[in-house]
Amino acid sequence: ENVRSEKEKKLVFLTARVHPGESPASFVCQGVIDFLVSHHPVAQVLRDHVIFKIVPMLNPDGVYLGNYRCSLMGFDLNRHWQDPSPWAHPTLHAVKQLIVQMSQDPSVSLEFYIDVHSHSTMLNGFMYGNVFEDEERVHRQAVFPRLLCQNAPDFSFSNTSFNRDKVKAGTGRRFLGGLLDDTSYCYTLEVSFYGYMTSVGTAAVPYSEEIYMKLGKNVARTFLDYYKLNNLTKDYGPALIESGDRKKEKDQIFSH
Repeated sequence: ENVRSEKEKKLVFLTARVHPGESPASFVCQGVIDFLVSHHPVAQVLRDHVIFKIVPMLNPDGVYLGNYRCSLMGFDLNRHWQDPSPWAHPTLHAVKQLIVQMSQDPSVSLEFYIDVHSHSTMLNGFMYGNVFEDEERVHRQAVFPRLLCQNAPDFSFSNTSFNRDKVKAGTGRRFLGGLLDDTSYCYTLEVSFYGYMTSVGTAAVPYSEEIYMKLGKNVARTFLDYYKLNNLTKDYGPALIESGDRKKEKDQIFSH
């Protein structure tokens, strides 16, 4: 098993803007991309060990039209993952085909799927995950959001929930959670349209484009924490250079 897994390339798949009106998702996605292509030592280590596939806009026609939730033809694409039509849901059909193909590729281990959304009523960033019978898998699924909580002061683990609501059956998280094997983790990352509460403040702090992008940066860097925790990166020397500065940097993240 270990020999096989060492040959596999680890893959993280990220999508955003399946609901076109949820524009904060684009800024979070931009933050992920900007960080991953930067010279930051953590980003360099991640690029050495992990393949990131990012689809920043799953619903470009809906965005172009200024729709809030639907595509050009009036479909909520996030309810059609189970059987997308190449004619009616072309972006979804193509992305699903790619994900299925990669999940069957023995040289690739599809480890994470994260779909980025914005939430109109709740505060902070938080995640939705899936429900499993296997208790150990349930605990393993909670690891990434717990680590993200340590990196991002605006991310709330208490708002994070794991569900199998029938209404959500056609979403990317739910469909791919059933399709991929039990070493893969599928999440919806939600971020408030409005603002976030910190552990020290009593009033909500309004989000800005910059803070959305910082959440994206913190999502990206959390992958290294996850892989270090699971001893999957042998060569993360450069990351240790910045680890001593982690607290200082975190203190500065929301000081502007």
